[in-house]
Amino acid sequence: MGVLAVYGVKNASTYLYYGLHNMQHRGQEGAGMATFNADGQCLRYRGQGLVNEVFHPENIASLEGEIGLAAVMYANVAKVGLDNVQPLFFHHKSGDFAIASDGRVINAAQVRNYLEKGGTILQTETDAELLAHLIKKNHNEDRIVNIVSALNMMEGGFAFVIMTRNRIYACRDKHGIKPLALGRLGNGYVVASESCSFEIMGADFIRDIEPGEVVTIDEQGLRCRQYSRYKRHRMCAMEYIYFARPDSDIDGCNVHAYRKEAGRRLYRECPADADIVVGVPESSLSAAMGYSEESGIPYEMGLVKHKYVGRTFIQPVQEMRELGVKMKLCPVRSIVKGKKIALVDDSIVRGTTSLKIVKLLRDAGAKEVHVRIASPMMKFPCYYGVDTSTPEELLCSHRTLEEACKAIGADSLGYLSPESTKASCMGCADPCQACFTGEYPTVLYNEDIIKN
Repeated sequence: MGVLAVYGVKNASTYLYYGLHNMQHRGQEGAGMATFNADGQCLRYRGQGLVNEVFHPENIASLEGEIGLAAVMYANVAKVGLDNVQPLFFHHKSGDFAIASDGRVINAAQVRNYLEKGGTILQTETDAELLAHLIKKNHNEDRIVNIVSALNMMEGGFAFVIMTRNRIYACRDKHGIKPLALGRLGNGYVVASESCSFEIMGADFIRDIEPGEVVTIDEQGLRCRQYSRYKRHRMCAMEYIYFARPDSDIDGCNVHAYRKEAGRRLYRECPADADIVVGVPESSLSAAMGYSEESGIPYEMGLVKHKYVGRTFIQPVQEMRELGVKMKLCPVRSIVKGKKIALVDDSIVRGTTSLKIVKLLRDAGAKEVHVRIASPMMKFPCYYGVDTSTPEELLCSHRTLEEACKAIGADSLGYLSPESTKASCMGCADPCQACFTGEYPTVLYNEDIIKN
């Protein structure tokens, strides 16, 4: 998921539309937008598909107002459907409001049970709806007190943005697992999952919202409040490795710089006897550049990505992922034929993509394919928003390095160590590496999770 909000900006919906384009990589199943007009009426439009498929000049123009909230959706199979496309909108006697979220609340089952026992009827599978009902379970006249109380009932890695007719609340989890950035847009403000949205909107980066912080934005400006005394900077390592765009800065670390440093360290730990270095477009190109520079092996464009094709890792169904690989990449035969290739990729999750790419290169005449991964072996599921819900889905959860190498058909396989993954942040963060090490930064509530 990717969330985006603006406050005090004329034609807010137009800015949101362009900002969402720069966050399309965070979700491709749906997109939505909501604004409050000058009369305090909430206007909303949602749809399934890409941003440019959902929104057109007519529906963008109909979303009037200077305050707005938008989101793109990345969903697993259980959460596909228009009802789950955010922002969600709620009527209440204290004032209407909308919510969008990124990440995952890991005690959602417990929160859902608590709400339903109290008579709440839930309409979606989203954490945003849970937060809305928790807020309204409290009856303090000061909404920020109700928000703080609700957030303290939730555990996990998440970012929530709440919009009322005259105010934005931006909230980040106390572990700092999910990113959320604050920027200045003219005389107003913008909040986004990634700072890469700021450039296209003409906004200036101010800072990252702190873990455990709620930032209130209204006519008084900015007000900041810590909802938890416990806070850590455990940014999800996969944000740096895969999810975020290279032009984003997260918790003081540029994503491109991180990936390039990871590539350098990858060569030191896993050198390959190769003629050329080839990166897997797009998120692996920075790491491949670092690997090439450190090794002195020339970097070549051995794979070309077809434009207008989505990211295969975040497709909700395995069959779609397998077809997507064939549509997504094409080998440059004249470059790879007869060559020993150091193929640099950001990660291996299920192994589907890696197997197909190695075969593509061999079919194009590659002499050898040595796969190098700019992250550690993914052995454990992520419970904070990455769609790897069971160990059985993961290539390396039950295979040795040699077995994984054989499974993807490579001549050799090497991974970056957890130590170098952390060091590549250059002191900016202590990233969560639970999917690599099994050391989760939060308590795991769900019984099914604990059994796994």
